[in-house]
Amino acid sequence: MNIGSRVLRCLPAIAIAVLVSCSQKKIRASVHPRAGESRTGVASWYGDPYHGRKTASGETYDMERMTAAHREWAFGTMVRVRVVDSGKSVDVRINDRGPFVRGRVIDLSRAAAREAGMLNAGIAKVKLTVISAPPPPPPRGPAKRKRRRRAAPPRRLGLTRRRVNRPFS
Repeated sequence: MNIGSRVLRCLPAIAIAVLVSCSQKKIRASVHPRAGESRTGVASWYGDPYHGRKTASGETYDMERMTAAHREWAFGTMVRVRVVDSGKSVDVRINDRGPFVRGRVIDLSRAAAREAGMLNAGIAKVKLTVISAPPPPPPRGPAKRKRRRRAAPPRRLGLTRRRVNRPFS
């Protein structure tokens, strides 16, 4: 078998691997926003299919709580979401990642969307303002080297002292 035929047999697998790696959504690490920071964009909401499932933060999603999903902001960040057209606002806590639709900045829970007045429309233009953010993680120092434990010496079979039961005299 020559090299050319080997490459041709591997070509479909290589093509699939390249396509899969290019199609995955890239999510940046969480950003710790400052209080008062704001953004504008389109908000949407999510509910039934995700109710009871685990969120990216590890907690169980409850569509009747005031929570939201954001692509970058740290979990636990409190955000005021104000609908631009109606002026209604709602305070939510970031506990999930998303939305995964281009042009959207935040996904609200069903309860938050209801309070903001965007439940029927599904989407709305909003202004996000950070109310409070969790403290950033402590800076990572140089990695500590683990001390290696010395291995126990090998057991020598047959050289152990045996206790002899002697009667009391």
